[in-house]
Formats: sequence, C-alpha cells, structure tokens
Amino acid sequence: MSLYCTGNYRTEEQLEEMRRLEAAGICLFCPASLRDHAHQQILFETGHWAVTPNEFPYPGTRLHLLVVPHRHVNDMADLDDEALADFWAALRQVRERFGLDHYGLGVRNGNCGFTGATIAHVHAHILVGDPSLDPEVPVRMRFSSRPR
Repeated sequence: MSLYCTGNYRTEEQLEEMRRLEAAGICLFCPASLRDHAHQQILFETGHWAVTPNEFPYPGTRLHLLVVPHRHVNDMADLDDEALADFWAALRQVRERFGLDHYGLGVRNGNCGFTGATIAHVHAHILVGDPSLDPEVPVRMRFSSRPR
C-alpha cells in the first residue's frame, strides 16, 4: 500500500510534495519525519500525539491543525486505549491553548484511496472557519473518493 493517495491532492504544490516523499519512502507523519520536515512545525506533543498546523489548510479556515499519532496506523480504532485516551487530552490542550469556543473535528479511517485523505497515516483535523469570510461558503472536508 502506498504512503500517499496522490489522487486526493488539493494543490499542485501538495501533489509535488507527496510524490517527493513517496519516492523517498518517507511517511511525513511518523515522528522522526514530522520533526525533521522543513515545513511542518510541531506546536506541542503529548505522550502519543503531535499537534501541527496543516501545511495545506482548507479554504475558509482561520485555523487548521492536525493531531497526529506517533504510531503509524491508518485507522484510529487500531490505536491502543492509552493512545485513544491521550487523544482527548491533546484535543483539550488545543482547545485551551487556542481559546476555542467552537471548532470542527474530522478523521478519515482506512484506505485513503476511498476516504479522501492524502496520507495513509491517520490524523485528526481541527478546523475553525474564518468568520470574516462569506458565511454562506462553508469549510468543506472531503470524506470519500474514487480511487484512480
């Protein structure tokens, strides 16, 4: 299985980066790669998770963070109970650090060829829309795709 689902890219820059990482056999979200990647900043970590801004945020967001498990799995249900409990602690820290009184939470699980995800390492998206933009244009997160 590929590390990246290049058919789900949103920008040419993202596609180019996905192809580069795939060719090098690098999973961007595995801990060593995430720490070393020039464009990914780790805001904070818990025992099982890293929180980082999305390098390619969705249109309409004023904040788009990713909560990424240290363990390489493509389904949250494959994480142990300790890691799952720690997810909620990480989410609580995000809410407090960023003073969020509202946000969206999205996770795609399983084969990224079908979920709309771009990388085969599960991660949660924390999305906050930008109220200065037209409220009739919502933030959209894709949850399905047709494999190419």
